[in-house]
Amino acid sequence: MRRARRTKILATLGPASENPEMIAKLFEAGADVFRLNMSHLPREKLKERVAMIRSVEAKFKRPIAILADLQGPKLRVGAFEGDGAMLVQGQSFTLDADTTPGTAKRVHLPHPEILSSLEPGHTVLIDDGKLRLRVKSVKQGSATTSVEVAGKISNRKGVSLPDTTIPVAAMTDKDRSDLEAALDAGVDWIALSFVQRPEDVAEVKKVARGRALVMAKLEKPQAITRLDEIMEISDAVMVARGDLGVEMPLEKVPGIQKRIVRTARRYGKPVVVATQMLESMITSPVPTRAEVSDVATAVYDGADAVMLSAESASGQYPIDAVATMNRIAEEVEQDQNYWSIVRTLNAEPEATGSDAIAAASHQIADTLNLKTVAAWTFSGSTAFRIARERPNSTVIALTPSIDTARRLALVWGVHSIRTKDASDIDDMASRACKFAVREGFSTVGDRVIIVAGMPFGTPGATNMVRIAFVSQDHAAQA
Repeated sequence: MRRARRTKILATLGPASENPEMIAKLFEAGADVFRLNMSHLPREKLKERVAMIRSVEAKFKRPIAILADLQGPKLRVGAFEGDGAMLVQGQSFTLDADTTPGTAKRVHLPHPEILSSLEPGHTVLIDDGKLRLRVKSVKQGSATTSVEVAGKISNRKGVSLPDTTIPVAAMTDKDRSDLEAALDAGVDWIALSFVQRPEDVAEVKKVARGRALVMAKLEKPQAITRLDEIMEISDAVMVARGDLGVEMPLEKVPGIQKRIVRTARRYGKPVVVATQMLESMITSPVPTRAEVSDVATAVYDGADAVMLSAESASGQYPIDAVATMNRIAEEVEQDQNYWSIVRTLNAEPEATGSDAIAAASHQIADTLNLKTVAAWTFSGSTAFRIARERPNSTVIALTPSIDTARRLALVWGVHSIRTKDASDIDDMASRACKFAVREGFSTVGDRVIIVAGMPFGTPGATNMVRIAFVSQDHAAQA
């Protein structure tokens, strides 16, 4: 099954889509990657979900990527007398270490690391930003604030701290257990929430040890200030616009989205744009015009993937949501302005042999107007590098590793195929042409670019590019 687009689609599984039949329908509608949200999925059901997806993969004979999204720390206030209180604009309100029930004047903040990190002038947001407090003074075990945006505060509402770097790891004990369970279940990608610093990503990669690739969710202002460092250590990033829009002014989020996408493309790292992309389709069979434009903007920017959350997890129209996103991406990529826009964001290749070969294959494909670039790859790095160039050709990634084939399902423009490694250069060229015909990307008489590393099976050694003609024999073998 081939897609008529290069941008990939992530669909979150949930109550509306957690059986094999629905997963198969979502895949047919256009989903390339399935997200398992560990905030809602019990750990003991993880292997069952993975097995469902793998059964769909076997049915369609196409590699499917699975992303396990770790919950991350949840910062919350304590409980109140009468379950809540009304805060008035301008009043003082104290966050403290006292465990007694809260009142209209104070509440327990069960996070000593926050109380020790707050400074005068810092903003404290409660309940997704519905209430805003400004820190006036701090002393041991408490912080006195002034209420800037008033309203009702109630038990265990979430706390966001856009100005404060908190000395807390991105992974909780729950996340560590979920991470081990996800790796044991054989997921392909791990998404890490609450990333503030590159060390957060390094901690997960140390545990993963290459068993899955790690995606940093960029949802904290602190992460944006260290974007290049985080991008360098991550395998991919996600623009988590929901939390970004809570912790910083909403009008800044579109610019930050573009900055993240451009930085990711410069580094050659996959980038996913997420949150509220087709939000109205949770309850409506059609999206708003603004939502269509929002998805289209991410595609025009050259994002590797766009993601559905509640739309496919708990919405009333999960299949329609995936199909709608699929149609938007297809239409944008056929627009006459698409390539001129996407190409303006291309970065200069790094001064390495592998990057030079990837850039050369792109130039050859453009010059000769070739439809297919076949990349023989063991680790996937060759396909990642070619996709970074955003060629106007399909990238067929041929790999003996099923793990690599699945991981590449997230990457822009890559159609991955698991096959045995090539025995020699002629075998490499012949089978590349055969697969190009079999998958419907090339026909007899076409030329195919082959990119590979010599000697075969050596990770990271991309050093060869070749042009081969598709013959009648290749078509017969297909």
